[in-house]
Amino acid sequence: MIRRFALLLVGLYFVVPLVASFAFTVEDGTGVYGDIVGSPGFADALRRSMTLAVLTVLGVLVVVLPALLVVHLKLPKLRPLVENLSLLPLAVPPIALVVGVRSLLGMGPEELAGTPIGDFLVSIQDPELPWVLVIVYVVLALPFAYRSLDAGIRGGDLATLVDAARGLGASWGTVLGRVVLPQLRSGLLGAAFLTLALVLGEFTVASILLFETVPVWLVKVGGSDGKLSVAVSLASLVFTWLLLLSVSALDRKEKKA
Repeated sequence: MIRRFALLLVGLYFVVPLVASFAFTVEDGTGVYGDIVGSPGFADALRRSMTLAVLTVLGVLVVVLPALLVVHLKLPKLRPLVENLSLLPLAVPPIALVVGVRSLLGMGPEELAGTPIGDFLVSIQDPELPWVLVIVYVVLALPFAYRSLDAGIRGGDLATLVDAARGLGASWGTVLGRVVLPQLRSGLLGAAFLTLALVLGEFTVASILLFETVPVWLVKVGGSDGKLSVAVSLASLVFTWLLLLSVSALDRKEKKA
């Protein structure tokens, strides 16, 4: 009885604000959801955020997955060191990180102008595709992706499976595609979802570096059209929930298969 009452309170805590927000967006009887796509700047901000999300997910997996496999399969003594290194982004506040990044980027067109490093710092600040945000987001997502993939590796005896496959003559490509990746399916999905949620909801870094992503666009439009801002926020939340449910359903379907 107490457990059900507690769950009811938690459910009301989350549902009531959402219902109130939805009622606010449709209180005049028309709603503003049909105006979202045509809103000035929304399409560009959404395209930029989704591109950054995909690139960040790929970047995180490219960085974390090989390091984890090497640590678990070849160099287990380095596991504590790698775990501690993966937690460093949590020890540095994002505001401090982005201030340092902004200072470094400012050196590109000034102190380092005309040098390869200066040209690189300038090139990663392209407003259409700011690669600097991908780099920063990969760093911010490392702790979460590392924990998700590490849990997937610890959940099964991956070392034994790899040794067995290699003993039967399988190449490393076959081992990776038919042993490692299926074993880490849940961890990969979890890491990808956490990274995607982080990128789509991040505001501080993009705002300070003056790049317009969806969260930055929401804050800007909120000053002139509160209903539209709330409507986009609700739509983003629903999209995230649907994505989470899809990931969970896909994982359960693969496990049953």
